Amino acid sequence: MTKKNNQPIGVLDSGIGGLTIWKEIVNLLPHESTVYIADSKNCPYGSRPREEIYRLVRRLVQFLLEKQCKLIVLACNTITVSCLDTLRDEFPKVPIVGAVPVVKTAAEQTKNCKIGILSTTRTAKSKYQKDLIERFAGNCEVINFGTNKLVPLIEEGENNTSIIRIIEVKIQPFKDAGVDVLALGCSHFPLIRDQIQKILGSKVLVLDSGEAIGRQVKRVLQGRIQRANLSNKPWHEFYTTGKTERFSEILASIGYNKPVRKIDL
Repeated sequence: MTKKNNQPIGVLDSGIGGLTIWKEIVNLLPHESTVYIADSKNCPYGSRPREEIYRLVRRLVQFLLEKQCKLIVLACNTITVSCLDTLRDEFPKVPIVGAVPVVKTAAEQTKNCKIGILSTTRTAKSKYQKDLIERFAGNCEVINFGTNKLVPLIEEGENNTSIIRIIEVKIQPFKDAGVDVLALGCSHFPLIRDQIQKILGSKVLVLDSGEAIGRQVKRVLQGRIQRANLSNKPWHEFYTTGKTERFSEILASIGYNKPVRKIDL
């Protein structure tokens, strides 16, 4: 049962990708408890209509609120660019933090003012991301490219050969443009970061947004919510609407052997 003096942070994603963000949150806030929910049954979200994405995500938010979560993290760029403002309007009593590509950091780190952003197609085309680029990287050449082909392969645990073949094609525009920084705009992509880095070469800096989102969560908690009771031992719960095997495999790969429960929403 949820402890009143240690309400958890809720993290939701379309699948396993958000675990890369969840890990950073736990690293930065080791005294906080968490509840993670993945809509693996309906993953990927990238090619779905916005109205459908909102309908699916709304159930996840309600599930986390039933778990008495004091803050909710949308650990998915596609969900963030599709639903963040609407969710904040509908659920104003709980802070909701979105996931976005680290455009500001990419602009700060580039040496030749050429940065790439790899995300899902919906995220790449969104006004949300375009506004970020204009705000933080307006003086840079930005190659903003989206693909919906990688997430299903990552989610299902396809072999590296299939993934690398797609990466080689999707990464080529960034290589042709000579970018020296690539921002990963999908929570699933850090799970294939090593393959991306190898194809791009060591001279290209590959960034993901996990740590930045963790810092944002920490700022929101410090500014709006009383810190968790440090005498409590933090606890973590994991739920998925789909299969648990791949979820458990990714959890184990990042050092957590925790049970994953399948639920119907």
